[in-house]
Amino acid sequence: MNPYKLLTPGPLTTTDTVKQEMLVDRCTWDDDYKVVTQKIRRQLLELAHASEDDYTAVLMQGSGTFGVESVFSSVVGANDKVLICSNGAYGERMVDICTHAQIPYLHYAQSYDKVPDAAQVAQLLAEDPAITHVAMVHSETTTGILNDIQSVGKVVRDAGRSFIVDAMSSFGGVDIPVAEWGIDFLVSSANKCIQGVPGFSFIICRRDKLLASEGKARSLSLDLLDQWKGMEKDGKWRFTSPTHVVLAFSKALDELMEEGGIPARSRRYQENNRMLIEKMKAMGFAPYIEGSHQGPIITTFFYPAGVSFQFSQFYNYIKERGYAIYPGKLTEMDTFRIGNIGEIYPEDIEKLTGIIAAFLKERKEQAA
Repeated sequence: MNPYKLLTPGPLTTTDTVKQEMLVDRCTWDDDYKVVTQKIRRQLLELAHASEDDYTAVLMQGSGTFGVESVFSSVVGANDKVLICSNGAYGERMVDICTHAQIPYLHYAQSYDKVPDAAQVAQLLAEDPAITHVAMVHSETTTGILNDIQSVGKVVRDAGRSFIVDAMSSFGGVDIPVAEWGIDFLVSSANKCIQGVPGFSFIICRRDKLLASEGKARSLSLDLLDQWKGMEKDGKWRFTSPTHVVLAFSKALDELMEEGGIPARSRRYQENNRMLIEKMKAMGFAPYIEGSHQGPIITTFFYPAGVSFQFSQFYNYIKERGYAIYPGKLTEMDTFRIGNIGEIYPEDIEKLTGIIAAFLKERKEQAA
């Protein structure tokens, strides 16, 4: 087992019991294994507060980006157009996906420290009737900001467009009533807040919007509707599935429910985040995102004034003492990021901030 814990937005620290599920080999054709796939699909809909009459869940091989690309390349037709709302690297990745797939799009780029504005989205939709879909990230881990998908979802629904949400690092850790918020396609990944391991993504789809995508897919392996058809029949994935990862994820879902579901996990993540920001501020580390838009998933911090160090020194010092953090993703300033999700508890935040305090003390003594 790793001698350190991951304070990242995923992959993240998992329980030993989740890891143990990967010690068993399964055949993809086995009926018992296909039952596990169907169980996962049902549980995901429950977490999304979505009925099986209106929504369905599709599992897709690959990382979260594969899932996002699957949606764009499968449900946006040649005569459609996407409004992409971005305020970080993962919203910008949607632009890259559309560029590569030659999908028509309009890019509404907000600054990284502000959320996309629902009123601005409404105006753009009114000005451009060619737009058929709107897409945005919920938890933008570039900075840790949590975007207001509820307000944007209402605007999109009122305008009669389809809403695509990348909830990669928030689903399972933040409660998202998919139907109530007007979300037509929500994408997330096995290795985030449900606390599984990397290997597949999943998409929660409105059934009628998914069925309407017939004939639109630009990719064979990422064809969302075709993948759904196979799973609806008997739970079989079209191509080789990550069997060990699927078993681990099924266990992780059960452990989420044992913890108390999303409400309990959300409270733990929020407490981790509250403690982290409070203790880091006391040491001179200001968060990049201030106030209500700071999400509970990951936090970006500025380097403190008056202390000089390289991130690699900081990272290795912390890792040698039990934790791995994340480098910054902002190019215009020196930052680093600390995740609050996974099998992480307030006592871990206490230990981490104690390690950081010791690092600062040593650096100041060396500079004296």
